[in-house]
Amino acid sequence: MTADAVPPTSLPERPIPMTTAPAADAYLADGYGRVVGMSSRFAAGVCGRLLALQNEFGVTGHFAEIGAFEGRFLIAMAHCLAPGEKALGMDIFEWPNPEVLQRFEANCRRHGLGPDRVIPWKIDSGTTTASAVLAKLDSGPIRMFHVDGEHSRSALAKDLELATEATSEGGLIVLDDMLHPGYPTLMVTVQTYLERHPEMTVLCIIDRETIVAATKFVLCRKDWFKRYEDRMLEVFKPWIWPLGADFEPHWCLVLSLDTELAAII
Repeated sequence: MTADAVPPTSLPERPIPMTTAPAADAYLADGYGRVVGMSSRFAAGVCGRLLALQNEFGVTGHFAEIGAFEGRFLIAMAHCLAPGEKALGMDIFEWPNPEVLQRFEANCRRHGLGPDRVIPWKIDSGTTTASAVLAKLDSGPIRMFHVDGEHSRSALAKDLELATEATSEGGLIVLDDMLHPGYPTLMVTVQTYLERHPEMTVLCIIDRETIVAATKFVLCRKDWFKRYEDRMLEVFKPWIWPLGADFEPHWCLVLSLDTELAAII
């Protein structure tokens, strides 16, 4: 099967946040929808802008992703990284066929990313360690870790622990397909994780674009929450849903393409 054999996900033409990285914004405007995948263009814009905020804060490091597939989301993030920083794409690279790795590498090259900037790693994330992940990146650090692997509670629990150990102090963990109707139990795993890791918290929710391009949770360490939130209130103002999300006991931002409240009649 070739990439051309699978129609790309339909992406609505609606304004999204600019990442401030020209190559990333050009890719999001044109190439993103032509790389096969299910990640939200809106969420990619938000995450790219979060990488820019990290630059402001002096948080440096690499990007890592579990579930790279054909590279749609990773390519956008790689274009947001600083010189010398790399994107690590972890995947079993077997679904829907073994040629998916070749398509991943071809997509990266097509969009200006060579092996000096992107590292594909054929691996089951549940069988590796944080030290092995960091070793693939010359010992890190990792400043953003995107988790989009096997959608089972046990796999997500392992991936969360891996990402937490591998991500730097000011880093972010981004969880895909949260609140997805196809995977309703994943939220249980996230809540259990948060109870087990009181140093971590949900920074924001990135709302779904479609049922396919689903909701993401962004996690950070609690002592970084306010620093991120203060700047996010400024840079994401057009996309902030007014009511926010109640994670008991704290509230966090909800970023959405649709910020309207229900009419009370």
